[in-house]
Amino acid sequence: MIVDGTAVAYRAFYAVRGLTTRAGRPTNALFGFIRMIRQLQKQWHPDRLVVAFDGGSPAHRLEKCPDYKAQRAPMPDDLRGQLPLINEYLAAAGIPMLLIEGQEADDVIATLADRAALAGATVRLATSDKDLMQLVSDRIRIVPPTKTSEEMGPAGVEAKTGVKPEQIVDWLALIGDVSDNIPGINGVGPKTATRLLAQFGSLAECLARAGEIESETLRAKVQAGQAIAETNVELMTLDKNVPGVPGWAELPAPAPDPAKLKTFFEQYELHQFAAELDAGPAAPPALKSAPRPPADGQMNLF
Repeated sequence: MIVDGTAVAYRAFYAVRGLTTRAGRPTNALFGFIRMIRQLQKQWHPDRLVVAFDGGSPAHRLEKCPDYKAQRAPMPDDLRGQLPLINEYLAAAGIPMLLIEGQEADDVIATLADRAALAGATVRLATSDKDLMQLVSDRIRIVPPTKTSEEMGPAGVEAKTGVKPEQIVDWLALIGDVSDNIPGINGVGPKTATRLLAQFGSLAECLARAGEIESETLRAKVQAGQAIAETNVELMTLDKNVPGVPGWAELPAPAPDPAKLKTFFEQYELHQFAAELDAGPAAPPALKSAPRPPADGQMNLF
């Protein structure tokens, strides 16, 4: 399992409000983050668990789109102040963390997930980021952090968007991404983009055969937005070769230190987690059907 750490921290921060220590130190994001991680572990029992954090916007995206993510407000101080605590928790829990300066978490996740899948692993991405749907395959699935019992495979992506995972980049290129400050083709929304890709199969074919678009108005919009869409493909295609990302087999299995965790939970007054630690781990649920065993020398990365 590869967790989109920055996104999960943000989600936890806004989902849990007003939680502090008796001294007034905010711990809401910390509490929510730990709860989500523990729920994911309980549901999926991963052989490998990695948390990836944003290290900044890559230069190549900023060169193509100087306003890339420029509209985003700075990280709230109360959240930023909890990031070191989240890192401290991960260290005590024996969960590897990846943060590469100048690289987005999405690209780090894409690199690691692709390597793991090529090695024969099954990969689950804990994220709500639609950009990562382009990675979904028979071996790579998405697990929403707040709905840990659900997972999205290729059929789920198509049911949600109307397009296949391999068409997600083209779909996003047509509609843009408000959250990243990337404009799409004016007047082309998700449903229209889905219809265009159903007709032409790909953005390249849509642009090359734009004259076949029945609606004169839509045809003009697509032709006028060709440059925008082509640039968007470059912006939205995730990098699967980020330098510094280790091979998935190099990452250790989760190795929690119970003594450090107990001290950590007590220090930040996370009494619920301390009590659960004292109670011991719950037994894994019985499998409804026997899983397909991995090939020799391979391991499932959930």
